[in-house]
Amino acid sequence: MGDVGTLNQLGPEYKSLKINPSRFNDALQYSCQWGATDDGGMNRLSGNDDDKAVRDWFIAETAKHGCSHKVDTMGNIFAIRPGQNNDLPPIGLGSHLDTQPTGGRYDGILGVHCALEVLRVIDEAGITTYAPLAIINWTNEEGARFPPAMLGSGVWAGQYTLDHGHSRESVEGVSMAQELERIGYMGKVPCSSEQNPLSAHFEVHIEQGTILEKEIQPVGVVKGAQSVRWFRLVVSGRAQHTGGTPMEKRCDAILAAAKVVILVHQEATDRGIRATVSTIKSDPQSMNTIAGKAELSLDLRAPSDADMDDLEASLRQSFEKIQAETRTKFEMLPVWNSPAEFFDESMVECVRQSAKELGSSVEMMSFIGHDSVYTSKIVPTAMIFARCRDGISHSPDEYTSPEEYL
Repeated sequence: MGDVGTLNQLGPEYKSLKINPSRFNDALQYSCQWGATDDGGMNRLSGNDDDKAVRDWFIAETAKHGCSHKVDTMGNIFAIRPGQNNDLPPIGLGSHLDTQPTGGRYDGILGVHCALEVLRVIDEAGITTYAPLAIINWTNEEGARFPPAMLGSGVWAGQYTLDHGHSRESVEGVSMAQELERIGYMGKVPCSSEQNPLSAHFEVHIEQGTILEKEIQPVGVVKGAQSVRWFRLVVSGRAQHTGGTPMEKRCDAILAAAKVVILVHQEATDRGIRATVSTIKSDPQSMNTIAGKAELSLDLRAPSDADMDDLEASLRQSFEKIQAETRTKFEMLPVWNSPAEFFDESMVECVRQSAKELGSSVEMMSFIGHDSVYTSKIVPTAMIFARCRDGISHSPDEYTSPEEYL
């Protein structure tokens, strides 16, 4: 990549470049026809028919600007525009086009469109970049259909095996591999940073928080991402008749689950961090039967790995007390572990200098995992956060004003 001085000593042909905000927003909204919901949101899950349609559009759109394409064995798409030195790995710009089932039009999607607009502007100016550029759509970043999150970039970065990525199943019982085959995006290129390398990775993403809004700043410099761990907590009790079982004899899985919800909330509040029980399922589903089993999804986020270790140890200790109180048994099954990651300082400084030109000096850590967390383990990586209204994401109300693009 070179040092920051080299990155920022760009010629006048670069300094004068400007995006076309209307074109940018029109393209973003156009691409959201695939997966649009009646409430203005999005439901474009990885591997579904709408995902196929927007992938087809992405390839056609990037081909207009001189890109060839690589589709790897996890369905990640690399639209590559040649540079002056095509023996160098491309500089990657991108994010993801899949959404949550009740998602919005900006999470991930904004980052892909930022990369597309960079491609359009450079192509219109007739500039041949020093190294090739790769506009990237990473597969299954959300993990909404095929947990865990950031699956495509995770396999590329060697954090998961290809077999692990392919074998992830949806609630309908279909695998990631089956859906990639079905929609025609099981590529031939190895999903590997060694066999399909990048030299760097830049990603724009909505903040999904309110720091920029409070500071009245359009963009933020992201220094890294906090530690994230997901667990599936299985609570086993005993199914019994609600009328025939005395209160003191019950092994109520839902009661234990309720105590867990309160405990997790209190731990997070006391520590000034974020921890959530986001889903609960119980069995049997009968009005007059005490639940014999409950499953909870546990989402933990902490500033550092040490903080995370301390939080997990504290929760496990408290869970033992709940088990004794409710005569139940707990099984805490790991689903995903994303250690805290700090981005390459040269890359962060590059973004920092550019942000200062916009009058923004806000720097932050991301509370949320992104594809850049995995690319940063392999290549120099940087992220830019864009302001979003009320910090809302994973919701149809997710919104970034078109004025932010100016």
